[in-house]
Amino acid sequence: MLDLATTKVHDEARQGEQFAPFTNDPNIYGKRFYIESYGCQMNFADSEVVAAILNKEGFGATRNVEEADLIFVNTCSIREKAEQTVRKRLTDFKRLKNEKPGTLIGVLGCMAERLKSKFLEEEKLVDIVVGPDAYRSLPRLVNEASDGQKSVNVLLSREETYADIAPVRLNSNGVSAFVSIMRGCNNMCSFCVVPFTRGRERSRDAASIIGECRDLFEQGYKEVTLLGQNVDSYHYISNDGTEADAVSFASLLEQVARISPELRVRFSTSHPKDITDDVLHTMAAYENICKCIHLPVQSGSTRVLQLMNRTYTREWYMKKVDRIREILPECSITTDIIAGFCTETNEDHQDTLSIMDYSNYVYGYMFYYSERPGTLAQRRYQDDIPLEVKKKRLQEIIEKQNQLSLNDYKKDVGQTYKVLIDGDSKRSSEQWVGRTSQNKVVIFPKQDNATHKKGDYVQVTINDCTQATLFGSIA
Repeated sequence: MLDLATTKVHDEARQGEQFAPFTNDPNIYGKRFYIESYGCQMNFADSEVVAAILNKEGFGATRNVEEADLIFVNTCSIREKAEQTVRKRLTDFKRLKNEKPGTLIGVLGCMAERLKSKFLEEEKLVDIVVGPDAYRSLPRLVNEASDGQKSVNVLLSREETYADIAPVRLNSNGVSAFVSIMRGCNNMCSFCVVPFTRGRERSRDAASIIGECRDLFEQGYKEVTLLGQNVDSYHYISNDGTEADAVSFASLLEQVARISPELRVRFSTSHPKDITDDVLHTMAAYENICKCIHLPVQSGSTRVLQLMNRTYTREWYMKKVDRIREILPECSITTDIIAGFCTETNEDHQDTLSIMDYSNYVYGYMFYYSERPGTLAQRRYQDDIPLEVKKKRLQEIIEKQNQLSLNDYKKDVGQTYKVLIDGDSKRSSEQWVGRTSQNKVVIFPKQDNATHKKGDYVQVTINDCTQATLFGSIA
């Protein structure tokens, strides 16, 4: 298990978020569904696919769980904390089911895939268990459960990408949207459960991705984030194509960027071994491809990286950072770090701290390690670092990152950046909040009599900062 130490990963503000596809939905529905989502961006994107499938079957979404006929929890399995939260939420739903016996409760996603039918045995009130590759079967499973039959479909697929399903944008700000370009992962990092819960890599039809991004832009969206467990390994060949016709990630990125210079393009996540010079040069060639790369290092120690099956060394990673700086000097780099992996020594830990200094990360997703059932590490290694040591090392990593972030943000003071307005700041309706190309949050006051609106680009001069936020004024 990887326990969170900052609010950066898994966007903690979104955990357990409830969705409704339309603020004022004019349609009349016979039944309503309610979805809570946990975990990574892929899970939130999957909830949008589920909503589209159910909506097509005549079910309407609701944010009010009390009126729902179907209650779904879209789950994450990478962290034990996330699984514990899901189990607690299921007990909360027990009262609702007692009050309204026909209510169906389902578990979707990675936790469903990991536990399979055991979920029905362990959580007696659960009626439906559906893995990430089986959402098309939901209408059938709902019908079976309505007839009193417990339903499970956790079959993994080598083909499923949901390419033909137009996701219902759930709780969107109307400015930014996620677009899944591939599913699964082939990397088999020893600490990670994803290959076992989401299956093997498969890339989505390039034309369907471009079409979805173009549709979003025509609907008024100004930013898309291309999603995958490892986007840089995207490689699509049509059924009647050959290797010569293959679409690489660099090519896909360029095609999305060319939809319009007004459409910003982001992507997540990159594996250091797969991000190529072609990708970096494509990013450099297009102003609207955001200059931010999430490049998980996990550890700064070559020995620990080998145990993690990360397939690169400390020195190799540092050269990749050098290459990014060379081609994209203005690019921000973010990362994932695990403290206290099996057999980690203090020297290994110091290697991690030093590679943080070398890479100068803008922010990091920082965890301490504990094993997840079914992973290679759980089968091969002993989780032998005491918890208090893990927590101490993690705290040192956090403090290091906090200082790196503050130093980096201070360099922005006095500079002027192009900012995409996301909407009103949470602090005040008199302020805008937006982000730079480097994915840094900027808060700035609205101008009197100005015509700026959500989704506009504005030039903002930075005049102050914290370690996580820039403050400025419209130039």
